[in-house]
Amino acid sequence: MARKKQVTESAFVLFDIVYEDGRRTSNRKIPSADLTGPDNDNIARCFFEAQDNKIAEMSGNPRGLIKSITRSG
Repeated sequence: MARKKQVTESAFVLFDIVYEDGRRTSNRKIPSADLTGPDNDNIARCFFEAQDNKIAEMSGNPRGLIKSITRSG
């Protein structure tokens, strides 16, 4: 007899990001514990903007501004 796996809550939530210059990144992760408020998209936007700024600072290549954020399937 087949056993059902218990459904566990994921530690991360995945997002797809589209930048104003047309570039797209898929499956960007944010810890699910950080999404605690009613405005989760705004929280995610701030998280990814901070992450992009840190990457740009380290690499010297700036990322564009975020146009839209959607949750990945």
